[in-house]
Amino acid sequence: MTMLFDMCHLTVCLVEPSRAQGQIIQHHLQELGIERVDRVESGAEALARIHLPPLPDIVISAMYLPDMTGAELVMAMRGDERVREMPFVLVSSETRPQQLDAIRQAGAMAILPKPFTPAQLDKAISSSLDYLNVEDTRSELESLDLYAKKILLVDDSTVSRSFMRSVLERFGFCEITEADNGRSAVGLLAAGNYFDLIITDYNMPEMDGCELIEHIRTSSQLVSVPILMVSGEQDEQRLAAVEEAGVSAICDKPFDIGTLKSLISQFL
Repeated sequence: MTMLFDMCHLTVCLVEPSRAQGQIIQHHLQELGIERVDRVESGAEALARIHLPPLPDIVISAMYLPDMTGAELVMAMRGDERVREMPFVLVSSETRPQQLDAIRQAGAMAILPKPFTPAQLDKAISSSLDYLNVEDTRSELESLDLYAKKILLVDDSTVSRSFMRSVLERFGFCEITEADNGRSAVGLLAAGNYFDLIITDYNMPEMDGCELIEHIRTSSQLVSVPILMVSGEQDEQRLAAVEEAGVSAICDKPFDIGTLKSLISQFL
């Protein structure tokens, strides 16, 4: 059986060019019981460090590094099979949605502001632990026979779909079908495919998530299928339209693993 992770046994790779900021973050991590923290200053150093023993369990990074951005760092990680599933947390004063979207799409565990509160950091690390503790997660969901449940995952971002698939597979799902936008998903439904749960993004080309939900609720054979929207969309009017269309629940990107697990339990 796989050993469960806990706070005091985590190894963190902290990517922070500012010595002062690094000390602040390390202090907060120590307050949580995390003593093994290796700080590096650049993206290149981080990419080298995460392949060396002892392998980090979590990467915590600033947005702006001397040689790349935090977005470029996490995208490089997601493109490397050896560290593709390593949890990533961003700590940044950046608030512009267009700058943070790549972080959301790449499957960050959390995006923390500068300065962050100890409670925010605790929540980010706890979500990462939920992701790492696959055995514990599966034991909580095993009564749902997830291996037999069919999921339709709809997102135009290949990286985002890959990360969500890894989360679902950690939960115990095996039957996962992917579509790169709403129109492709409609084609799968029109071909007579059945799904127990549909997970969709909002912003997609050709047919967005809201239009997909409207189609499913009004023009498909799966009118009552649970639909979960996982999206970084912040526009309240758009989200209100999604609720009006009949979405079952909406999760932010980044999403909390515990919240996602709870929603799936309710749906199935």
